[in-house]
Amino acid sequence: MSTHSNHPFHLVDYSPWPLTGAIGALCTVSGLIQWFHQYNLNLFIIGNIITLMTMYQWWRDISREGTFQGLHTFNVTIGLRWGMILFIISEVFFFISFFWAFFHSSLSPTIELGTLWPPINIMPFNPFQIPLLNTIILLSSGVTVTWAHHSLMENNKSQTTQGLFFTIMLGIYFSILQGYEYMEATFAISDSVYGSTFFLATGFHGLHVLIGTSFLTVCLFRHMNNHFSNKHHFGFEAAAWYWHFVDVVWLFLYISIYWWGN
Repeated sequence: MSTHSNHPFHLVDYSPWPLTGAIGALCTVSGLIQWFHQYNLNLFIIGNIITLMTMYQWWRDISREGTFQGLHTFNVTIGLRWGMILFIISEVFFFISFFWAFFHSSLSPTIELGTLWPPINIMPFNPFQIPLLNTIILLSSGVTVTWAHHSLMENNKSQTTQGLFFTIMLGIYFSILQGYEYMEATFAISDSVYGSTFFLATGFHGLHVLIGTSFLTVCLFRHMNNHFSNKHHFGFEAAAWYWHFVDVVWLFLYISIYWWGN
């Protein structure tokens, strides 16, 4: 398809990646079911490989469109901004459902829970140990990603690289500590509604941290390859928005589930 047009909008070329992405998602979810019931990881691994290869090639194509082909015009960028804003709003409501479930059960514990919260025989985490450290880590990462953003707007390439690198390292450190916390937990996801709401809410947040870390890692490599300028860097800006969203969600998780729920 020709890239020449009489309008400033981007008509996307035919692409195989939505189809391969759907196949990867199908294999991954089916592989999870197979893993749970037959203890076989083969299909799950295949699904992950397909998904990762699709992600790499799809992001590669979008980077080419925006950086080398000049298809991300001002009007297109406005559409991308609104798309990211609406996506983050949808994520907000996704997490609201977990908080709703948590407060529904915690504000009026049923007799099955011993009319107590946390339920009887549940030993929750001390909010002033690893959870507090993770809070400091994520707040610090919010500072470093803002540092990177302002450095990029001032055409300071080295400080942008440093800010992004420290943000990625803090995200990885957070994920390692959360994994350690899960291994040390005295309760499981099957231990009453407390275990279910705790692991669903914090687990999905942890998944979002991993996604955000991947997002920022891609931005770091793109920045090192001079894909961003001080006026054309929406890919990085979207990653920064997403990371701040992850930070804010963690603050609500820490205050409500770790501290108040304790």
